[in-house]
Amino acid sequence: MKVFVLLIIAAIALLVTNAFYKVQETEQVIITQFGKPIGDAVTTAGLKLKVPFIQKVNPIEKRILEWDGNPSNMPTKDKLYIAVDLFARWQIVDPLQYFLRLRDERSAQSRLDDILGSETRNAVAKHELIEIIRTTKDRQPLLDASLTEEDQATLGSLVPISKGRKRVEEEIYSAAADKVKVFGIELLDIRFKRINYNESVRPKIYDRMISERRQIAERFRSEGNGEAARINGNRGRELNRIQSEAYREVEEIRGEADAKATEIYANAYNKNEESVDFFEFQKTMDMYKSVIKDNTTLMLSTESEAFKYLKGMNP
Repeated sequence: MKVFVLLIIAAIALLVTNAFYKVQETEQVIITQFGKPIGDAVTTAGLKLKVPFIQKVNPIEKRILEWDGNPSNMPTKDKLYIAVDLFARWQIVDPLQYFLRLRDERSAQSRLDDILGSETRNAVAKHELIEIIRTTKDRQPLLDASLTEEDQATLGSLVPISKGRKRVEEEIYSAAADKVKVFGIELLDIRFKRINYNESVRPKIYDRMISERRQIAERFRSEGNGEAARINGNRGRELNRIQSEAYREVEEIRGEADAKATEIYANAYNKNEESVDFFEFQKTMDMYKSVIKDNTTLMLSTESEAFKYLKGMNP
């Protein structure tokens, strides 16, 4: 008897437990009976009642969910292959439609992969690469202060765009939002997470960037060599000027000294006839010393002024 009572109590407890279910704040519930939805979705949190054992509780996420696509290569309008990585935010706004069409979140992610990936390919194929990379039309580039106005006009200019990345994202969002709405899903936003060049294109882009930097470096090097030549030329001219002025001053000082010495000699030897004769004799001896060397043959006339002292010498 006691066992029977315990079995009845256990059956009643199991029945009550299966009849009640709890809805969390972060979820909404679809009640199904034999696999088919019964009534509208339960969206309010709290303790709810259902038919035990026959009806089943199917919880569905109410919070904002994330979709993170895998990077995929796709061509742009100007035939450049790029790797595009997207992410999006979505929310289940019609639980019944979502349950009937998709059942679970994994199926929803798969459908989002197909729809968002397809619309992204269409949008990328309709726009050039610069439209997808640039954000706004009036963006001003950051310029190196060392660049000249000519370099800034050529290397620092941006290609004009008509839309920009934000408008491309809006196009993808508009096209995809209508398609996912039939699944009871609201697409909240979609953004480019990363855009990169394809591996086959990247070396060419880097080579072009290196070429531009080398062009600027060569211009700087050329200007430096020109400035060095100008400085060396100025230095040579200045050195020649200093040497010329120094040589002129030396010659002026030497001329003044010679004039002064000549004046002193003249004053010393012009005092009387004996001093004049001595001066002539000394100068003649200096002449002999400078003219007559070893193995020198000197032919003089007996009437020569230079021979008069030799003629007057006693053997």
